Amino acid sequence: MLHYDIIYIIISYDWRFTMNSYAKVIVKGSPITKSNFKLSNSQGRAILPSNSGKYHDRYALYEEQIAYEARIQNPNVILEESLIAVLKVYYKSSKRHPDTGNITKSIFDGIEKSGLIINDMQIRRIITEEFYDKENPRFELELFGESSYSFNYEINKREEKVEKLIYSPPPNKKRKTTNTTKEEKSSSINKESSNKVCAICNKAIIGNDFVTANKGTTIICKKCLLRM
Repeated sequence: MLHYDIIYIIISYDWRFTMNSYAKVIVKGSPITKSNFKLSNSQGRAILPSNSGKYHDRYALYEEQIAYEARIQNPNVILEESLIAVLKVYYKSSKRHPDTGNITKSIFDGIEKSGLIINDMQIRRIITEEFYDKENPRFELELFGESSYSFNYEINKREEKVEKLIYSPPPNKKRKTTNTTKEEKSSSINKESSNKVCAICNKAIIGNDFVTANKGTTIICKKCLLRM
């Protein structure tokens, strides 16, 4: 009797789920990504610590929220075939928001955790679009099974140009650029100095260790000047 009870439970569980070819998930709130903080093991491989503080806790909660919304919005649905994903991300601000390229990983981690998909490697094609909605930040994800849907894209040249959306480097890149500029300036000064040759000893002059004469046309190093 126990044997039949176990078989009945397994059959009931499988029967409750349907293998669809489409699902849609909407999760409200500003999307977040995993922390970029990494460590390396003795073999030099990058690892992500199991707990990296408050940000890790925040991400874990967000992942749970995605998993919960995905399941209640798509009850009894499992997508186990290869998929096409269309992701629309609506940010609260156009100036300050996470890198859209990194958000897909955090979203699909939550979707996989929900059981809606079997493995995030199922996503073979993905379209990501970025929008802004101050009142209702969110993401909308549609998943299409490749057995039932195909994917085509087209890029057209505008008949009338629109205003360019100009981006600036992130703050950490700005600092690096500034440092590089200073180094280039220093290098330029050294090059100029190395082109200077003492009119008496004919040795190259490094730095500002020289004086000029004849309205700047003659250069004399300070060593030769002291000998005069």
